[in-house]
Amino acid sequence: MKYIVTGGAGFIGSNLVDKLIENNHEVIVIDDLSLGKKRNLNKKAQFHKLNIASFDPTKKWVNLEEIGKLFDGVDTIFHLAAKTRVQPSIVDPYTWNTINVGGTLNLLNLARIHNVRRFVFSSSSSVYGNVTDEYLPTPETAPRNPLSPYGLQKLFGECYCKLYSTIHNIDTVCLRYFSVYGERQPTKGDYSLVMGIFANQRLEGKPLTINGDGEQRRDFTYVGDVVSANIKASMSDKVGKGEILNVGNGDNRSVNDIAKMIGGPIEYRDPVIEPRETLADNSKTRELLDWKPTMKLEDWMPSYKKSLGLK
Repeated sequence: MKYIVTGGAGFIGSNLVDKLIENNHEVIVIDDLSLGKKRNLNKKAQFHKLNIASFDPTKKWVNLEEIGKLFDGVDTIFHLAAKTRVQPSIVDPYTWNTINVGGTLNLLNLARIHNVRRFVFSSSSSVYGNVTDEYLPTPETAPRNPLSPYGLQKLFGECYCKLYSTIHNIDTVCLRYFSVYGERQPTKGDYSLVMGIFANQRLEGKPLTINGDGEQRRDFTYVGDVVSANIKASMSDKVGKGEILNVGNGDNRSVNDIAKMIGGPIEYRDPVIEPRETLADNSKTRELLDWKPTMKLEDWMPSYKKSLGLK
């Protein structure tokens, strides 16, 4: 098959590209390298440094023609390119909206023009916001109450996918990721998961900083399992009408738990706006994609610490 992976130089995207290449598929990577890294690029993939969401003052999309040339004969688009993370989107909602909503719409329109069979959209558990105990574990039908522009923008992306399936007959599937970790996860900057931040702080001899009381819990999900869900979503004949599927491990850990796994002194700081707990009900994904998680965080953490030289 011929596939496009947007954000294919990023953490999750590059892992997906590697698996597709391993399975002997032709892969086109679109990434502007604003977050992705050249070192993550698979040499067997065709790479194009392009911005999916640039626009000019007249509000006409640019790069549309150049990007569109890449879509001929493409079976599936895996759309992972995004400005991620909650807190930065609160600080700069305009940039986040341009890329996360405008870029998704841009790609959906190109998929329509070039008759791409399926569009797999990377969404986020951020669309749920804070959930009450009655929705833990959280099914896809739970109320959606995003607490950040990022969460809201992912919700818009889901709605656009459903709409394009309805009015343009494009196969779309939306995967709501829960706190993805794994090989190539960043350890610095706004895009680091808590374990990456903790690992870097320990390497620098600093205390592990925790916002609030540290009892906020996250459903940490291994990147290899996320890759598997994407590939199965592209192939399954049980989806394609804008279905929304949770991609989560189905268990969770507190921030304090992660700090104990990394080790070192802890410094507590003021809380920030964030969901108190995430926990996926992944039964629908198991059923429709014949998918299940294969990795627990405790089993992966020793190899991660060893790779960083931590004991």
